[in-house]
Formats: sequence, structure tokens, C-alpha cells
Amino acid sequence: MTFLSFTIAYWCVLVAAILPVVCAGIAKSGMFRISPKKGGYDNNDPRAWLARQTDWRARANAAQANTFEALPFFFAAVIIAHQLQARQAVVDILAFMFVVLRIAYIVMYVANMAKIRSAIWVTAFLVNIWILLSGFR
Repeated sequence: MTFLSFTIAYWCVLVAAILPVVCAGIAKSGMFRISPKKGGYDNNDPRAWLARQTDWRARANAAQANTFEALPFFFAAVIIAHQLQARQAVVDILAFMFVVLRIAYIVMYVANMAKIRSAIWVTAFLVNIWILLSGFR
């Protein structure tokens, strides 16, 4: 299925690419109005500021890093599935599942629910493998 010349899977690629930015926003939320001298967000040295964060802010930053790490495989799997002319409905559903799982992963990471987070990570990884293999006949 296509929407504005993009398949749903390609729209999922775009959404997945935005997820690390969402994680960064979560990590920095509420800290823009506070002076950096008082512990607020320091745009002059954002990486050092993020490295000093603890609890949910640190976990949101870690989720950002992991989300970036998951992107290349997802992008490649979707592109390869398209090139191999996999059934579009299958690729669309799986790509949508991947994005939903990654959103759940971020929520579980920030909420400090490590066991559920890990199970979601494994499931999303397996879905990604399924996307990649969906074009092989």
C-alpha cells in the first residue's frame, strides 16, 4: 500500500529515524528553562550534560543510543525486502510492528523495566530479521 508515493514500510523508516530525536527530547525535557549553572540543559556542551544525568534522563539518553544502533539494520531490511519484491502487505505490517515495538522499548527503558525492555528488544530484532527474509522465495 502506498501513501504519497511511499509504502507504509517507508513511512515506518521515517518514523524510526525520528525516534532517537524523541528520546533526546525526553532526556532534556523540562531543563531548557533552567540555567546551565543550576543544572539545566547546557547547549554549549550537550554531551557532557547528558553524561551527568541520572535515573530516567540517563535511561532516555541510553534509549537514544540504542535506537540509533537499531536503525541501520531496519533500514537495510526494509530496502532489501522491497528490492526482492516481498509481498508489500507483509513488509508494511512487519515494519509497523517494528516501530510499535521500538516505541514500547523506549517507554520500558525510561520506566526502568529492564526485563520487559529486553524481551521487546529481542522481539523487535526478530521482526527485523523477518522483514529481511520476507523477500526470499
